[in-house]
Amino acid sequence: MKMKKLFAVMSLAVLLTACGGGDKAASAPADSDVIKIGGIVPKTGAAAVYGNTTDNGIKLAVEEINANGGINGKQVEYVSEDDKGDPTEAVTIYNKLVEGGNNVIIGAITSKPSLAVADNSAADGIPIITPTGTSAAITEGKANVFRTCFTDPLQGKILANFAADNLSAKTAAVLRNTSNDYSNGVADEFINQAKTKGIEVVADEGYGDSDVDFKVQLTNIKNQNPDVILVPEYYEKDVSIIKQARELGIESKIIGPDGWDGVLSVIDQGSVSLLDGVYFTNHYSLQDENEKVQNFVNAYKEKYNEDPSAFSALGYDTVYIYKTAIENAKSMEFTDIVDAVKAVEISGVTGDLKFGENNNPIKSATIIEIKDGAYQFNSLVSAE
Repeated sequence: MKMKKLFAVMSLAVLLTACGGGDKAASAPADSDVIKIGGIVPKTGAAAVYGNTTDNGIKLAVEEINANGGINGKQVEYVSEDDKGDPTEAVTIYNKLVEGGNNVIIGAITSKPSLAVADNSAADGIPIITPTGTSAAITEGKANVFRTCFTDPLQGKILANFAADNLSAKTAAVLRNTSNDYSNGVADEFINQAKTKGIEVVADEGYGDSDVDFKVQLTNIKNQNPDVILVPEYYEKDVSIIKQARELGIESKIIGPDGWDGVLSVIDQGSVSLLDGVYFTNHYSLQDENEKVQNFVNAYKEKYNEDPSAFSALGYDTVYIYKTAIENAKSMEFTDIVDAVKAVEISGVTGDLKFGENNNPIKSATIIEIKDGAYQFNSLVSAE
């Protein structure tokens, strides 16, 4: 998430590879008494809310697995480093993790660093799973790179289906960050699917990554009086946008992708009520009564004294994907683990998962409604 232009990121990855990332041997580390998982997560910076909660979910899974005998009788060693949400930092950490003999990698967390790492990994072939990087380009054409979350375009399609089928929307507007691949990926597919579902898109307004005033765009949208407004953005800007929209008297329902997850943790208490009626796609719900979900939620709360976010659940499931794959792999060679990951089918906290085209998971999405200062389960929506 939070991306520059794709071309710029790819150019950066190529440059970094030329500076030393491409000289590493594309082979697995020597056999050892532990299974080493390396993590690339933003622990500081604007994406730290995402990174730290994902890291907590990963660590919880590792502790559980080790307490139950490890993987193939070996304990799991997990070490993560802070990429600050920056692609250059992420690639530096990636090189360090490969050189340090890690068997597999989890990360990065946001899409821009994930894409840089994925591009840089082609010569190495080490298995990489981003739990939460949603940009479609991350896994495209990369046999060794997977994701646990759904993609940006899939979220856009699901949100259009939700707007039409669940909210009975006939008109929609889009307010997007035109310099952000995440935002554009969701918005473009939403518009395509909205037309298929008979929704008229009456406005498609854009702003830049550094913008903080959205009143001109929101005024243009208000004049069209749409039933729903798609805001594909991250929680920090979401707060500014919702405040300015309500100040202008906009009453349209607001929908968005998983970047809205975490918004309640950063909005001031006096403004929480402004979020009532916001709907966003997510990967699971705390209110899901499934035993696996509740066991995870209770264990996480006991360890960290807070509710696990969707990012926590995705990090947790990612470890279990690797556990299943390594248990079924012919060997610890990178290629054998990659083949085993492709064949994984698990029932995780974030739902039943198997991998399809471009190593993207096949799964539905949970729609979360913000109501009375809390995230509440609304429905499950398919992309079909």
